[in-house]
Order: sequence, then structure tokens, then C-alpha cells
Amino acid sequence: MASAFIALSILSSCVTKVQQFRLSDECVYTPEATTFSVWSAPAEAVELRIYKTADSTDPEVIQMTKAGEWWTAKVSRDLKGQFYTFRSRTEGKWNEENPGIFAKAVSLGGDKGAIIDFKDTNPEGWDSDVRPPFTRTVDAVVYEMHMRDFSIDEASGMTHKGKFLALAETGTKTPEGLSSGLDHLRELGVTHVQILPSFDYASIDESTLEKNDYNWGYDPKNYNVPEGSYSTDPADPVSRIKEMKTAVQAFHKAGIRVIMDVVYNHTYDAYGCALGRMTPDYFYRHNEDGSLANGSACGNETASDQEMMREFMVESVCWWVNEYHVDGFRFDLMGIHDIETMKAIERALHEIDPTIIVYGEGWSATQPAYPYEDLAMKSNMASVPGVGAFSDDIRDALVGSPFTTDGGLASGFPGREEGLRFGLTAALGTPSAPNYKPWTADPSQHVSYVTCHDNYCLRDRLQLARPGASEKDIIEMDKLAQTAVLTSQGMPFIFAGEELFRTKGGEDNSFKSPDSVNAIRWSQKAHYIGLFNYYKDMIAIRKAHPGFRLGDAKLIADKVSFPEVEGENVVIYRIDGLAGIDSASSLTVVFNGNPKPVEVEFPEGVYNVLARGGEASVDGFGVIHTSHCTMSPYSATILAGE
Repeated sequence: MASAFIALSILSSCVTKVQQFRLSDECVYTPEATTFSVWSAPAEAVELRIYKTADSTDPEVIQMTKAGEWWTAKVSRDLKGQFYTFRSRTEGKWNEENPGIFAKAVSLGGDKGAIIDFKDTNPEGWDSDVRPPFTRTVDAVVYEMHMRDFSIDEASGMTHKGKFLALAETGTKTPEGLSSGLDHLRELGVTHVQILPSFDYASIDESTLEKNDYNWGYDPKNYNVPEGSYSTDPADPVSRIKEMKTAVQAFHKAGIRVIMDVVYNHTYDAYGCALGRMTPDYFYRHNEDGSLANGSACGNETASDQEMMREFMVESVCWWVNEYHVDGFRFDLMGIHDIETMKAIERALHEIDPTIIVYGEGWSATQPAYPYEDLAMKSNMASVPGVGAFSDDIRDALVGSPFTTDGGLASGFPGREEGLRFGLTAALGTPSAPNYKPWTADPSQHVSYVTCHDNYCLRDRLQLARPGASEKDIIEMDKLAQTAVLTSQGMPFIFAGEELFRTKGGEDNSFKSPDSVNAIRWSQKAHYIGLFNYYKDMIAIRKAHPGFRLGDAKLIADKVSFPEVEGENVVIYRIDGLAGIDSASSLTVVFNGNPKPVEVEFPEGVYNVLARGGEASVDGFGVIHTSHCTMSPYSATILAGE
């Protein structure tokens, strides 16, 4: 192992690509011939193995020809519907066969590549599919969802439960007659959905779909193929592709863009996937003793700083944009990737479309085997323009860290006011938060959120912090927290089902928990319709008032202030001088995280009340002339200056 590691370290410093080949051109089909190319610089020989069926064990073996660091072969007959693998020999040993680093279609289980005509994968009208109008990242309202969670509940009203096609269904209803599924999202008003990993992942047995198998999908196997368990026919390589495209198309028709959650930071098994089998060790970082580095805490970490890994990531995201019309990417454990790679990804995507959104987790699970200052960590985001990161600052200020049982301002825990002020200004910095170091260069880099798929959902997190609180108080805390998210100058992000008062029964890591824990319970919409309406109205208020999404660091510095206030757990957030920007001359948001009413003062004026006492309305509740207001317990008041 050590000698191989040293050799590969030397190799990595002198890789020179042969430009006529691209990783994404690994298998190119025409009726006349199929051409194959695969990169494996250290290989001594590479075989192409053609199988007539997916379960065949008797391949036609073709020796591939070396061209620089690439291996190529051309088969001059119609191979449509057949399957293939590659096998490389390194250090005199044949490695296990695999579907190739950049497989774009695979067999059931993902162990063989599939030879298909991609024209067969396009749903009707695909050529005329267009991204919904959208300009700036801060104008987005992102809704994170898991493919199965969203539709699997018996009360969802959807036919294709747990499948891509469920997302394309319209006219679906809950048993109480309220909208569900895609229509629910359109009613809510979100602009983007972020879908948990939908590429081919390893932990679900696609051949036993009657079982209640479940996983979030953060265990990559084939990065450039849709997950088969979300297809109605996972054994058909065309079906899973066409059905995912159908879902994207349906979202676009509904005016909603699609963000894909990608997990390039590690693989399920370093030696059980194509990256590890085709070119052992090259695509992974190692410790000084040659063992696999583990910044992901999943057994390995990929080496984005290696030239071909970087090229792989760039080509992969561009593939999803060009072939599947994906509109953005969320990078899992982005802090494992080096800054130069994230810059290359941002440049490539924004050359295709400058409105594609790129953001990720600005941290790693443990310290990666790479210099911290060169990684896409949250603290380094100012060095990665066009790329955003999740803000644990605003999350912890509002509901507390997920690693403690303490809460935040929204649940009545004092001392979080400064963190909230910092988060409301999108981590650009404010004199009202002197103990927080700015980490963004632009507000679009700040993902404002309180909960996501990781850790507790919002209801459970609030109940953990306040175990004796009534359900009414928990709902008010919920509204208070999300009001801050939806009025922050960053990009707001909401976890699916929070608008329905979702609970996971106190489970904080449900990555493989059953549907009984993870499914969204659609009958809760009727029971908690007041909460749903509050979310809907707050999204409408954000959209109606550009003052909450100024989108410029200088404007935020000039126009945002935080008037002093007496007492704990109260923050006044003021946006002034909005003539020519907003229909309101000013916007004032007052947050009260106390279990009792609080009276606050602010500049005297004429105001339209947009939110008060747990209710919100884009049209407002009436105009008042005042310089103070009495805040209900655990509530936010929003005033638009006339």
C-alpha cells in the first residue's frame, strides 16, 4: 500500500490531460458504433467487457488502447440495450470490474454500465423545458425535501408514492381536501426545492423495493445516474432517467427550480466503487502513513485537489445541468473540497447560466488531510465568490446548537441577541455584533436556516429546549424562528414539513429510520393550517418587500440598523431609506423571545402592520401612527413604513 501511495502521489503532481477526451464521454452511443474512453493513468492494461444482458456472466472482452493517460475502444455495431464494465490492471493485479468513473446509465444495482440512446430518456416536451424566471440568489426561498418523505404517506394523495413521478403529479389532495405535493409547494410559494441525494447510492437494494428500506442517500455509488429505487422500474436504465427528468420538468412548469444535493466528498466504499477500482487510491486523500484520510467520518475523503477529481466534479455538475436541467447544487461537507475546485465549479456553472445557485456545508466532519486555509470552509467563503454556505450563526442564535440541549432566542434563552443581529445582516458584520467575525463578501453567500434534514426538526428541537412548554407556545416559537429566517438578508432555507409542524418523534439522526419516523404526515396540514398559512404569508411578505433582500453588502451596511432596546431576548431590526427600492419607506421587525409580553419603542411614524401576535398578511392588518408596540410572547412584529 505504501509504495502504491508514494507512486500515486508523484503521479498526481504531473498529470497532463489529453484534451480530446472528457470524463463525461466515457460511453457514447450511436446505432453504428459505441465509443468508450476511460481515464486511468497508472493502468498497465484495461479491458472493456460487453454483456448482452444485465445478469449475464459471459462477457465479450475487448482490450482497450492507451492514448496518453486514457484508454479507448470502439465497437462498430449497434449495442443499444447491452451493458458494459471496465477492468484495469495496476501493479500486475487485475482490479475488480466496474461501470466506469462517469457512468451515465446503469443496470439494476449499479454494477454495470448501460448502453442507451439518451434521446429515449426525454419526456414529451423536454426540448422546450425552460428554467422558471429568476435573477438573484437572495430572491430564492429554498425548500429541502427527501424524495420518499414527501410522498410516501398514505394521506399524501399521490399515486407514485416514494418515486420521482410523485413529484410530477398535480391535483393531489389530503383526505381533508387540501392541496398536497407539487400543488402544496406552489401554494406555499417557495422558489426552489432542494432534493436530498438522488444520484445512484449504495445502501438501498433496488431489487427488493417491497421492503421498507430507507436512507437519505449520502453514500455515493454512481454519481451521474439517478437512484433506481425512486424509479417505477429500476431494472430499466432508461426509466429512472426519464422519470427524474419528468419530475424536474413538472417543477419547472409549476414555476419552481430544482437544486440537487451532491456528495462528492466521499464514496460509500473507497475500493468498492468505480473511483477506487479504476485507479486505486488516486481519487482519495491519504494520511502520512498511506491510510485513507477520513474528513467525512464515512471512511474516506475524496481528493478534489487532484486534477482529474476536480475535472470529474466540474463535468459532473455540468452534466446534471445540461442533461437534467438541474438549477443548482448543495454540496455536502463542502469544507472537504479545496477552494480552487469550488471556484472552478462556480465558473463552469455560471458560464452555462449565471442564475444557477451553488452553496454547501462550510465544514467537514473531522479535519481533512489538506490545509484548512485552502478549503471551502465557512470562514473562507469570502475567497469563494458565487458560492454560499449554511449559517450556523443564525441557527444557533434562534434555536441553539444541535449539539446541546440549550435553545436560542426563539425558545427564550437569553444571550443570543448578538448572533441574531449578525445573521440578519448575512454575516457581513455589523457594529451591533462586535464579537462575530464576518465571513461573507456578499449576502447571497449566507444560507439562513434553523433546521434541515440533519439533527432535530424544528418542532422536536424546540421541545427539547423547552420540554414543559405547551404546543401553542412551541408553535409560536416556531413562527418566531422562521420569521427571522424569512426576513434575513441572506437566502432563506426551510426544511420540508416544518410548515405542517413536522415531528420525527425526537429522533435526531433519521438517515435510515423508517417511514414511520421520516414521512411527512399530510393530514397535519388541516390540523395546523394556521401555521401553514403563517409560512405562506411570510414568504409572500419577503417577495413583496425587496428591503428584506437588498442583495448588496454596501446597501445593507448603509440601510440596516439595530436600535437599542432594554431587556433580554428582544431585537429590533430596522431597514431605512428604501425609497426607490421598496414600496415601504422603512421596514421594522421586532423579535420577542420572552414568555411574556414586552413593550418596545422605535422611531415614530406611520406603519402598515404586516405581522403581529403570530399572524401575518402581505396586505397588512391596518395602518397605525405610533412609536411603540406591545409584543406578544414568543412573537415577531413587522411594520412597513408608509
